Amino acid sequence: MTSATPALPTPSHTIGPFYGYALPFPGGADIAPAGHPDTVTVHGLVLDGDGAPVPDALLEFWGPGPDGELPRTGGSLRRDPVTGGFLGRNGVDFTGFGRVPTDADGHWAVRTLRPGRRGAAAPYLSVCVFARGLTHHLFTRVYLSDDAGATAGDPLLAALPAERRATLLAAPEPHATYRFDIRLQGAAETVFLEFT
Repeated sequence: MTSATPALPTPSHTIGPFYGYALPFPGGADIAPAGHPDTVTVHGLVLDGDGAPVPDALLEFWGPGPDGELPRTGGSLRRDPVTGGFLGRNGVDFTGFGRVPTDADGHWAVRTLRPGRRGAAAPYLSVCVFARGLTHHLFTRVYLSDDAGATAGDPLLAALPAERRATLLAAPEPHATYRFDIRLQGAAETVFLEFT
């Protein structure tokens, strides 16, 4: 009788699916109608626990218009009548929704309308993060404010310690632009929300 050779372990596999492959669509980052005066740009990086950029994450954004009302407009995507593929947005309607992948450096950017206040909540955009290695997508918020007093009284922000609260505040930059980095793990991990 011969003895069996022990099997060597097989390499582990990366958790899929790979969201940046098929889900982004042309114009996904252009949520605001072309030339709208209340347009803001929000951009940043998605970073892993070591602070390295995540080059294949996918982010979905939802937000109200400047009046604080959630849009009730139908989809704004146009299809190519010949190929059936997507041509991009119609450039007129504001749906409040956008989807954008990170680039090779982990950077993302969206153009949207400045969200208005909804009740006691300070103006914010909702974000859903999909990325490799995540078994469930993550939800967070991006609070846009040039005035620290504008976020006072927000129920979510008020419930957080100051250092955790800071992970939800976008930093204003020139020309109606805001910087918001999403840290998936680590000491400065972004606050993620759980919905039941």
